[in-house]
Amino acid sequence: MSQSPHMSLIDAIAANTHKADTETNVNKRLQTAIGKVVCVGRNYAAHAAELGNAVPTRPLLFIKPASSIIALTDAIPSTISDTPRSKSYPVHYETELCIRLGRDLQSASLEEVMSATGLIDSVTLGLDLTLRDLQSELKEKGHPWERAKCFDGACVLGEWVSAEAFSDFTQVSYQLYINDTLKQDGDSALMLFPVYELLSEISHAFSLQAGDVIMTGTPSGVGVLQAGDKLRLTLGAHEWQGSVK
Repeated sequence: MSQSPHMSLIDAIAANTHKADTETNVNKRLQTAIGKVVCVGRNYAAHAAELGNAVPTRPLLFIKPASSIIALTDAIPSTISDTPRSKSYPVHYETELCIRLGRDLQSASLEEVMSATGLIDSVTLGLDLTLRDLQSELKEKGHPWERAKCFDGACVLGEWVSAEAFSDFTQVSYQLYINDTLKQDGDSALMLFPVYELLSEISHAFSLQAGDVIMTGTPSGVGVLQAGDKLRLTLGAHEWQGSVK
């Protein structure tokens, strides 16, 4: 029986034994199924501008299923065919700061989010992969665009690390390098909707459960992945590497 993309992520996390004890303990706690991945669109003004989109006045939310998750150590796709008979579409990357919840959250005020002990359990970097051309085609027709965002492998996550080192998440910087060239340089200080505000807003749209993942939006510098690309994602002292097939 073939292994699911989600299970390959769990196996990759479980197999990592060289990290600090705090990280190891976090990953052991989080070997339960991810319920959903909540993504935030256009949370950086520069990214909205580079795609010619308006800056939103409230968070733009969409969801990726757990079946879309792979690990950075898995082969990352450069093209995807969304049906057996369709053409292949190039895969675009968007690097994002990702948080994972340690407890349930529903209809919470900003004050409740900020005071909730253990709400943000762990942090990593991820890639929100998009079939941009297909997305544009679907939007033009007024159709939903899950086909462009929810395919197997569309959510790439690094290993989880403890959230304790990240304070209040108001100024967290992170980078994506492709073939050793800096492509994206993010800073949570530039988010239109900061992390805690996002959690409050999302919890009013729909309930969040422990284990859910929030992808907080991408900075400018998005682009197309090419077969053979070598990826390096950095978050402070933490670094993850991946490759594109």
